Amino acid sequence: MRGCRTRRPTGRLAGVRVAIRVRPGASRTGVGGEHDGALVVRVSARAVDGKATAAALAAVAAAFGVRRSAVTLVSGATARSKVVDVDGGTDDALRELLAR
Repeated sequence: MRGCRTRRPTGRLAGVRVAIRVRPGASRTGVGGEHDGALVVRVSARAVDGKATAAALAAVAAAFGVRRSAVTLVSGATARSKVVDVDGGTDDALRELLAR
């Protein structure tokens, strides 16, 4: 799943599809590391009313150096394991984040 390229309707490559594992309630927000093949995203927000998911998407955007609107939740809205599309994300950036 990680590093999988997605295609826009025009056929152009859109970025990367990334499996993430959210860890809510962390002392500080951070992106890096791996949990069962998924990128670990630590957020200080609690898992209440979607706040942890929103914080995780913002953290992923910052880690990849893209706008928040470039990160789209594909699945896992209420789960800790999620799949996101990062428009403009690169495989190199993903490998670097997983190695942290």
